[in-house]
Amino acid sequence: MTQRRLDFDAVIVGAGFAGMYMLHRLRKLGFTARVIERGTGVGGTWYWNRYPGARCDVESMQYSYQFDDRLQQEWNWTERYAAQTEILAYANHVADRFELRRDIVFSTAVTAAHYDDAAKRWTITTDSPTSGGDTITARACIMATGCLSSTNEPAFAGRDAYRGKTYHTGRWPKEPVEFAGLRVGLIGTGSSAVQSIPLIARQARHLTVFQRTANYVTPAHNAPLDDAHQRAIKADYAGLRARAKKTRNGIDYPIPAAAALASTDAERQRQYEARWALGGLSFNGAFTDNLTDKRANDLAGEFLRAKIRAVVKDPATATLLSPRSVVGCKRLCVDTGYYETFNRDNVTLVDISQKGIETLTETGVVANGTAHAFDAIVFATGFDAMTGTLLRMDIRGRGGCTLKDAWAEGPKTYLGLFVAGFPNLFLITGPGSPSVLTNMLPSIEQHVEWIGDCLAHARDKGATAIETTTAAQAAWVTKVNELANGTLLPTCNSWYLGANVPGKPRVFMPYVGFPSYVEQCDAIAASGYPGLTMH
Repeated sequence: MTQRRLDFDAVIVGAGFAGMYMLHRLRKLGFTARVIERGTGVGGTWYWNRYPGARCDVESMQYSYQFDDRLQQEWNWTERYAAQTEILAYANHVADRFELRRDIVFSTAVTAAHYDDAAKRWTITTDSPTSGGDTITARACIMATGCLSSTNEPAFAGRDAYRGKTYHTGRWPKEPVEFAGLRVGLIGTGSSAVQSIPLIARQARHLTVFQRTANYVTPAHNAPLDDAHQRAIKADYAGLRARAKKTRNGIDYPIPAAAALASTDAERQRQYEARWALGGLSFNGAFTDNLTDKRANDLAGEFLRAKIRAVVKDPATATLLSPRSVVGCKRLCVDTGYYETFNRDNVTLVDISQKGIETLTETGVVANGTAHAFDAIVFATGFDAMTGTLLRMDIRGRGGCTLKDAWAEGPKTYLGLFVAGFPNLFLITGPGSPSVLTNMLPSIEQHVEWIGDCLAHARDKGATAIETTTAAQAAWVTKVNELANGTLLPTCNSWYLGANVPGKPRVFMPYVGFPSYVEQCDAIAASGYPGLTMH
């Protein structure tokens, strides 16, 4: 097969919502671009996460693109919180509507990206056996790899000894999985576990849940979306989007008006109940001091623990399910029937907070000295968040410096977009940006549009290389740390810190506060991009 050299203005890695919009934006700006996607279709996290009960924890009408009003008006959601199948259908609709697939290469993983100092171009290497040894180069390499795209696979002792079926919630099969009549073990109680446990419990002969750390869970109150409600939102979609941009997490929820510690017991209870009735992620916004004052946070925690005790009939189980950590230091889980599931006769909760999983055997799991036999085991152990996918590729910048070495002490970026020593490398929703603390779709759109404008500005100047300075990067890292340390967010072992992955540096990765982040990005662009060199 004849080898070819394929040159583009930009190569985009990943065909999720970030990669699709980046491709569309670059086309509009007159750049040539190619997307490389390891899956067989678009959708990113919604392509891979097909586990039972998988759905978004942001309301459908807000977890959607806003760059094209015709798209907003023509797509109709069926539920308040869309399920994975519907979100994937939406992603495919977008790909078809804007004819994106002709510039996407599927079933191909990027294994390496090396920067050529002399040519000021990136050389991209893939694992595709059909490429015939093609050389792919690009002026810009844009990582749209997602924050939750590399599964966390704990190295449990005896993992290879187990003879039954195993599944990971982040790599669920496309074909349906039947648990009817089976003894199922599920390890983990994070978001994917909270969503899948109620559905698996309805099928399985018996479900045993192994919990290391209890998580706070608020109700989704999911329901079908009626036409009148959708029409009302679409009549003022611009107003909803504008309100959302003013909130800390980019979601249009009621903004808190008072501090918990300045309110009476009755006022606090009334506000907590209102947020509980509203459902979803809004609970963190009940009061202005919920994430900054431990005393205020403790009051919110006790309210949530009381809700658990009111639902779970067995006091010992209720106690195990009741977190003692700060409300919000881990992302709230949003559920439908999670706590009620532990009232079922065929569900058992096992506390592994002290010894963890001791070993897997041919027939099951040993925990706390007790052997549990299973026909199938589900690993709901989450992801190597924000940096995992990037560090699993061989990314090399100036002088052959690897990204792994540059981030040996934890990720360092400027605006969450640039890494010093890696010219023309862009990260969409990277560490140091609001990303996972927000509604991801507005965060993605803001990054894509900013990157596109930056590339167009460099082109207009005749520049072929864009990179951040080490001083600007260091100042930004300091700012991210200061903002995080002004809250209670870094106070527990969360995946925001990388604490779920053994050996990963403990660094709080997201930037706290969507509006202030956008204001700074806008100011930097308006001022001619200080912190960046273009040449």
